[in-house]
Amino acid sequence: MKIQAISDLHIDYTENLKWLKGLSRYDYQEDVLILGGDISHHIPLVETAFYHLKKIFKEVIFVPGNHDLWIKASTLNHSLEKYELTNQLAKSYGIHTTTLHLEQLTIIPLLGWYDYSFGFPTQYAMDSWQDFYACQWRGFADMAAVTRHFLGLNEPALLSIRPDIPRITFSHFLPRIDVMPDYIPEERRFIYPFLGSSGLEEQLRRVSPIMHIYGHSHLNRRVSLDGVEYINNAFAYPDETRISKKELLCVYEY
Repeated sequence: MKIQAISDLHIDYTENLKWLKGLSRYDYQEDVLILGGDISHHIPLVETAFYHLKKIFKEVIFVPGNHDLWIKASTLNHSLEKYELTNQLAKSYGIHTTTLHLEQLTIIPLLGWYDYSFGFPTQYAMDSWQDFYACQWRGFADMAAVTRHFLGLNEPALLSIRPDIPRITFSHFLPRIDVMPDYIPEERRFIYPFLGSSGLEEQLRRVSPIMHIYGHSHLNRRVSLDGVEYINNAFAYPDETRISKKELLCVYEY
């Protein structure tokens, strides 16, 4: 069995949707797909992705990204409503949103957000970051409170693992900022505060995974840090061909 990984499909773009629909209906029938969020902010497109991917892979396991929780162009009033709707839609297609126990592997999805543990954003960054216009977090004091909420939802999974078989964790958001390469120009680092939370790192370390899959940054990357392999295989936007391979990645096989 092969474990494939992809994130940030962004099938709002015609080219990305065409790639998804063009995946072989035969080659991956015995494979599992780790789907790391940011499919689309349009529910019909999310449903399209779930429909096709469930026909392509034996199993699919999913966490939502920030774009998936945008409520602009919808009748929803809160991004938690969007989370619940997306979660229920996934389940209706037989897509896993909680821990997947395979015969020789456990895959654990970790929900998250960003809490500025990677730095505090400038006013320019705050003004330009679309989440602040496209999401609604009424009732939460700040982004740290949103992050705590999602991290709290992960807790049951952290307490119900099998210690005798390997584990893979995955999230949409980054668990640590040093997965980003040193060559990123300083002027591009204004988005770092929005990339994730160190709380994710604390949680994944509690289950001692062999690897952690993440998305969000769009920068394909594979790096080992403190005994864990961190992998990003974002599909990304159509014009991001220099930082994304735009193909499935087999991250594990048994």
